[in-house]
Amino acid sequence: MNLSDNRYSQYALVREMMDAIDVVKGFDAGRTATVADRVRSTGRLFLSGEGSSRIFPAKNAIRKALTWGLDVHVATDGSRQSAQYDLSRFVVFCASNSGRTKEVILLAKKLAREGNTDRYGLTANDGTPLADVCSETFVLNCGWEEAVAATKSAVEQALFYESILWHVAGKTPPAPSATLTAAVEEALTLPVPPEVVDAAAKASTIYFAGYNDGVAEELTLKTNEITRKKSDFLEGTYAVHGIEEVMSPDDIVFVVDPIDEEIGKFQEVLVEGVGLTVVAIANRQTPFTTLRVPDAGDMNPYLYLCAGWNVLVEIGLALGIDLDKPQRARKIGNELIVEG
Repeated sequence: MNLSDNRYSQYALVREMMDAIDVVKGFDAGRTATVADRVRSTGRLFLSGEGSSRIFPAKNAIRKALTWGLDVHVATDGSRQSAQYDLSRFVVFCASNSGRTKEVILLAKKLAREGNTDRYGLTANDGTPLADVCSETFVLNCGWEEAVAATKSAVEQALFYESILWHVAGKTPPAPSATLTAAVEEALTLPVPPEVVDAAAKASTIYFAGYNDGVAEELTLKTNEITRKKSDFLEGTYAVHGIEEVMSPDDIVFVVDPIDEEIGKFQEVLVEGVGLTVVAIANRQTPFTTLRVPDAGDMNPYLYLCAGWNVLVEIGLALGIDLDKPQRARKIGNELIVEG
């Protein structure tokens, strides 16, 4: 992607993806210090929401908490399923960029009826119906997005949740640095080989495989919204445990941060067996065609997400798609209509 080229800059989606650079640069981890105290006290954090407001932000936090060995139980599910749980002892975040998502608001109302005072909203707008039913609501600094597909907001939501864990773990929050923001920009603008774009544009299905930390799953959703192609998220080694039976040589699999011990199996089953194209998104070279991003340590998932966005934009443009206007997808999946 290149904002100096009108081919890209004409789209709000691309501009908002590039805004992720400033989101990372200007993120204030101090906002979550008080909430982190509550999480440390309860030892339980539940992150709910729908779509992009939950997939990467929540699952990235879960992976980080488990990797760091925190004495905090972090969990997530969609709002309807979450409403069936006993969340009385959890600090609960209800995320909705619009602040008007029906399922999220109904969950917050249920928690209020049950007396859970640790219910928090996370939105991109002030004065929303969600804020009316939460104990406290935090408004993202990234602002409202024009494009239907959420991008920069998912990055800020993920940083917000992760910063809670930084405080709980006693880690020094990463200070805004030129190195990190440059890495994000590099991931967003790295050249995508034409043969990768061509193979993906012709694919019947675009698959994403990798860790269950929200990156590959979120890119699967973005594939639907941006390229209008069928896609599937293959967690871990799911890609080589049966689904190869229905894969075709014209399909493509993007493996996000492949685990070294699993690369041989992917080559055997997918490349040699099915005969399809496998592309890695990683911070190191792999035996596959590799879209290589800088190594940013704990922040690598953000770079992988941005590199994936970059790829999807190229595919969408190659297919002649209006990136800002899906034919059926809506900005607010299921809006709660507040009657006057």
